[in-house]
Amino acid sequence: MSETGLDSSAMDDWGAAMAEQAAADAVADTSQSRPAVEPAAPTFQEFSSSSGPTGIHNDIDFILDIPVQLTVELGRTKISIKNLLQLAQGSVVELAGMAGEPMDILINGYLIAQGEVVVVNDKFGIRVTDIISPADRIRKLNK
Repeated sequence: MSETGLDSSAMDDWGAAMAEQAAADAVADTSQSRPAVEPAAPTFQEFSSSSGPTGIHNDIDFILDIPVQLTVELGRTKISIKNLLQLAQGSVVELAGMAGEPMDILINGYLIAQGEVVVVNDKFGIRVTDIISPADRIRKLNK
């Protein structure tokens, strides 16, 4: 035994391991290649039974009070500033939408549905006739 408490065979094994590590580090530094050891695949914890339907319901409750802007659009048109300044009470502005055509229903400026005007107890409302599919909504966002 030496003064470090290791016999010569243990020191030789230790020295060989250190030399092998130094050689591997030198190769990695010069080639900048990926390490031979791949990282372990992530493991995901399964949902507990407490996060079943009631857990989802509680998550939805969290966002139910968030206000959004709902807009119903009759139609659009472009006019010049000259014509805009000539508008007075009783003026008629022609819109691009046709009579009887479904109106766009927008949430925060994004088209989500179409509908038609209804009158209930002397108040205007809108009956939803068609909801835009999520795929169509995403397609329109990308334009």
